[in-house]
Amino acid sequence: MAIKKSELYSSLWKSCDQLRAAGGMDASQYKDYVLIVLFVKYVTDKSKFDSNSLVIVPQGGSFDDMIKVKGKKNIGEEMNKIINKLAQANDLKGVIDVIDFNDEAKLGKPVEMINLLSGLIETFQNKSLDFGNNQAGGDDLLGDAYEYLMKNFATESGKSKGQFYTPAEVSRIMAKVIGIKDAKSQEQTIYDPTCGSGSLLLKAADEANVKVSIYGQEKDQATASLAKMNMILHNNETAIIWQGNTLSSPNSEWIENDGSLKRFDFVVANPPFSNKEWLIGVDAINDKWKRFDGFGIPPLKNGDYAFLLHLIKSMKSTAKGAIILPHGVLFRGNAEAEIRANIIKRGYIKGIIGLPANLFYGTGIPACIIVLDKENAQSRKGIFMIDANKGFVKDGNKNRLRSQDIQKIVDTFTNQLEIEKFSRLVRLEEIEKNEYNLNIPRYIDTQEPEDLQNIEAHLKGGIPVEDIEDLSKYWDVYPTLRKQLFTDGISKGFLKVNIPHDEIKRTIFSNTEFITFSDNVKKTFANWKHKHEAYLKSLDIKVHPKKLIQELSESILAQFSNIKLIDKYDIHQHLMDYWQEVMQDDVYVITQDGWKLNITLDKKNEWYCDLLPKELVINKYFNTEKTAIEDLEESKDEITRQLDEMREENSGEGQVFFEVEKVSKKAMKEIKQQEWDEEDKIIIINYEKLLLLEGGFAKRIRVAKSDLDKTLLNKLKSLSVDEIKTLIVDNKWMKTLESSVNSEMDRISQKLMQRIKELVERYAEDLPSIEKEVEMLSAKADQHWIKMGFKI
Repeated sequence: MAIKKSELYSSLWKSCDQLRAAGGMDASQYKDYVLIVLFVKYVTDKSKFDSNSLVIVPQGGSFDDMIKVKGKKNIGEEMNKIINKLAQANDLKGVIDVIDFNDEAKLGKPVEMINLLSGLIETFQNKSLDFGNNQAGGDDLLGDAYEYLMKNFATESGKSKGQFYTPAEVSRIMAKVIGIKDAKSQEQTIYDPTCGSGSLLLKAADEANVKVSIYGQEKDQATASLAKMNMILHNNETAIIWQGNTLSSPNSEWIENDGSLKRFDFVVANPPFSNKEWLIGVDAINDKWKRFDGFGIPPLKNGDYAFLLHLIKSMKSTAKGAIILPHGVLFRGNAEAEIRANIIKRGYIKGIIGLPANLFYGTGIPACIIVLDKENAQSRKGIFMIDANKGFVKDGNKNRLRSQDIQKIVDTFTNQLEIEKFSRLVRLEEIEKNEYNLNIPRYIDTQEPEDLQNIEAHLKGGIPVEDIEDLSKYWDVYPTLRKQLFTDGISKGFLKVNIPHDEIKRTIFSNTEFITFSDNVKKTFANWKHKHEAYLKSLDIKVHPKKLIQELSESILAQFSNIKLIDKYDIHQHLMDYWQEVMQDDVYVITQDGWKLNITLDKKNEWYCDLLPKELVINKYFNTEKTAIEDLEESKDEITRQLDEMREENSGEGQVFFEVEKVSKKAMKEIKQQEWDEEDKIIIINYEKLLLLEGGFAKRIRVAKSDLDKTLLNKLKSLSVDEIKTLIVDNKWMKTLESSVNSEMDRISQKLMQRIKELVERYAEDLPSIEKEVEMLSAKADQHWIKMGFKI
């Protein structure tokens, strides 16, 4: 039986928790133990499946050999030997053998170490964790597992050690905006001069339709080793990862015959922000690679532009690229202002994407993606800017880009769409007038207009026309609704409401155009559903889940692209959320076991089905039985309510239930033994009758639920494959997604209704009416004073 991806990754992370609990290590250290065992497991599985694998797994150097040493007294020493043999056979010395599995300071004393390492090996023994047929970048179980672990490691490593990982969401944007998808040949190259663990480099390379050649350099030895392992884990054994300082010592093998830096077709980078030590080992004035010639030398204590200029110098004349830098590079003055102007004048910057703050693990400051393009530099007339700082969701103590945020950014940039308060093409003449300052707020105003109160409306009455016209997107869809709700007021430029306040909701929801639009939204989803039902029911072990969800998401975006009021990216997000929460696991199970239902007992000896929740099948086949149980529960609840009421009414001092917190059998026995008057005895008798009735209903409910559970289990076992497909695709997946789409319609309707009610209430009373009421109340008060004998 296949284990769900989410459960599998949770088990992997659990093993990490065990290592952490052992003491002596933080996330930046214990990740190395987990990832090295993951590496050994992968290459072992792959060698069994792929005879052309470039990684040699020698005798005594496999994961199978690790299994043999489980529980042994010298397990740490033996694991070191196994890893050393694998390293020697593959020129991986100093890469996978840098961690000591026999380190008592980190792994504990012998008994603790034995249990810990045996448990780690056992985690990767999971039968569902088979990397033999891994398709990196496709349905790659390994890639997803690695991504899951790296994200968690980065989250827990803290500010100083989390920079080895670029968030996958940001990597995805960069991979798409550099246009590497159009790569035509394996001879084409991609380069990352500060590659960290290699996650950004791999995401970008994976976007290409051909297998491009990968180059990366990383200063930190341990992180460079991580990147080398990562390349092999993702089926890129030929990737070249060089350890060293990019700015002071670019890989000597990449230096051309004329002494210049090697040039690449595509480049990406996420360098350390505002590096104060970038000049160590660098002769900036006489830079032998001429990276600063014609641009200027970056500030002594800030290396942002040093990395950017290195990247530009590493680009071929037709190259494309992207780099992540702090927002300060867009507007800081002095030396950086000169460099920025020189880069802009050469036309190298194609676009700038402003990102939300607190996305990255090493820092909380906001950053931007600078998109580079040398090929079209000479003809560049402007820079395309996107301000995406508001599109994110909170994720623990960090912010995270949602799928809809990524999709909107990529679509907008790729198609150069100008969207109010989000994106625009800024002409170079405008940038020049601003002295080459690229601060995005100078060019894109994202401020929402303030909801101003209209003094004249408060004085004279009526709702300002401009407030109603601000809702024009609704009136474009429901033109008659505006006429139903409003007519001209007493004063020009003001409207009055035609209907009572409490009739607004009914008027909106009963409007013919509102109903037609709602039906159209439902029809749009029904059409999308019809397009994909047969395909989804044909899924088998050959399906690639990542390709599947890409097709579905692109299709639903296209389906809702012309529906007014509905934001297609909100619909897209509903699909992606459901994919992450439920559908991905379901599809993964189907790729392993087909459309077979796996029924399992939990720790409480209660059964559950991996693909079909009980409630779903009950609603489909046993609604009568469900209703009967609900009726019993309603009857029992009514009796419970009566019992609570009797207890509440008779809990005072000297009464039957005084100081009785819970009326148990024992409590009732003690109560009955006391002396009570006839009225109290009747209360006790009636209470006992109700208790008996409550117990009787409780028993009937238990029996009914038990009978239904048995009937349900038999039904599941008798379902045909076609019935299972219908239940999963139609009743589970599509019904859930349809409900999500309908919720968007409800949200839009509620937003309109609330705004109208707000305006109506705001201007419900004008000043003359209030003054008139005050005069009337004042006159009444005066009459009261006179009656009481006071002179006014």
